[in-house]
Amino acid sequence: MSPHHPKKIALILSAMRHFAESLRDDGWNIAYTKLDDADNAGSIVAELLRRAEEESASAVIATQPGEWCLLQELQDCPLDMTILPDDRFICSQTEFADWAEGRKSLRMEYFYRQMRRKADLLMDGDKPLGGTWNFDHDNRKPAGDDLFRAAPMQFTPDAVTKEVLALVEAEFADNFGDLHPFHYAVTRTQALRALDHFVKYQLPEFGTYQDARLENDRFLNHSLLSAYINIGLLDPTEVSQRVADAYAAGDVPINSAEGFIRQIIGWREYVRGIYFMEGPDYPRRNALNHQRGLPWLYWGGQTQMNCMAHAVRQTQQEAYAHHIQRLMVTGNFALLAGVNPTELHEWYLAVYIDAFEWVEAANTVGMSQFADGGLLGSKPYVSSGNYIDKMSDYCGGCTYDVKQKTGQGACPFNLLYWGFLDRHRERFEKNPRMAQMYRTWDRMDEEKRDTILAEAAAILDDLSAGKPV
Repeated sequence: MSPHHPKKIALILSAMRHFAESLRDDGWNIAYTKLDDADNAGSIVAELLRRAEEESASAVIATQPGEWCLLQELQDCPLDMTILPDDRFICSQTEFADWAEGRKSLRMEYFYRQMRRKADLLMDGDKPLGGTWNFDHDNRKPAGDDLFRAAPMQFTPDAVTKEVLALVEAEFADNFGDLHPFHYAVTRTQALRALDHFVKYQLPEFGTYQDARLENDRFLNHSLLSAYINIGLLDPTEVSQRVADAYAAGDVPINSAEGFIRQIIGWREYVRGIYFMEGPDYPRRNALNHQRGLPWLYWGGQTQMNCMAHAVRQTQQEAYAHHIQRLMVTGNFALLAGVNPTELHEWYLAVYIDAFEWVEAANTVGMSQFADGGLLGSKPYVSSGNYIDKMSDYCGGCTYDVKQKTGQGACPFNLLYWGFLDRHRERFEKNPRMAQMYRTWDRMDEEKRDTILAEAAAILDDLSAGKPV
């Protein structure tokens, strides 16, 4: 049984069935095997062999899969296999490898600039519109409640989707996540409507509030288009061009247009390049030697940390959490607690509707957990509770006091933050981006440092014992 979120399974199966119908309508001869078909051979290669025998065929043309395990299966198939490049990207694997060759540092920012030039998005000749490549400094404001903020477009399931939902409910009832309500787009026409809705109603303030989090607003100005792009309902170039056109028409500010385009032709292309360049073992890297099992709270177990409870509950119900919830809440806590990065990687891969290994692995193993030793990021993304408090309203309703550094009721993020820095000091104290943190730690008196480390260790002991934190 697949461990994936029921909504994710339903989205993919329904989109596939709708696509098969559209091809038939266009006159194609389609042999489509449903999950519950009696003749289903149970794997992609077995199905190819079965269909090849039916059609007296000996050769197969396939699009390159997005994950190493599927690529290996196709390469091992005894049929004559021709694997064509995946055209859902603007940067080929060869082009990325050429860009990376000889570089001391593979920072996304410089790759992103090359992609901007190639795609001619938000450009004035060879220069970026607005005079700078990156407007991230304008995109870090906390948000306030807004009853009039638009939500992502929702869709009512049709007969095909209802059939899929019944199947998923019967076959994957034990998987983590709520199947109902299901409102995702499952056709290209619906996905294009969702894109138009986002550009008109949510994109204008996307940039400003893209790092913000609110307890009573799960989506803020985020698009929820990533799943549609990753499964092929939308093309990344058309999405990016649509956003650039909205800026050119004066409908959205440049910080929103640039911030959104950077996520698509910057991060999305970049992490895929890293994944395929580094090889099949990349998702299992563990540079910091973190060995703690994934705490039960990630699967909905009890926790007194409001930020973690909210992020996990939202993930369970929506199959979605935005990038800062993933990076600076669930990812940050796992890194501070020393969770095995492979276990966290497998959790992210399972629970998020837009997660596929080619896009998720580098974001988790590299950016979130520093498990690739700094290949992707120059420093680990760790923070105390102060960052969470600054960018969200989670801390106001929490059992813990984010302002309290030690003692009963102290925020676990505060204690684990210093514990992480202390145990990894040899690796990070000479990192120029972390030097100030260590100077602050060293200025504390010895008794305070000992108290922090003892209380951080107690939290980790409770996690190991399966006790709520």
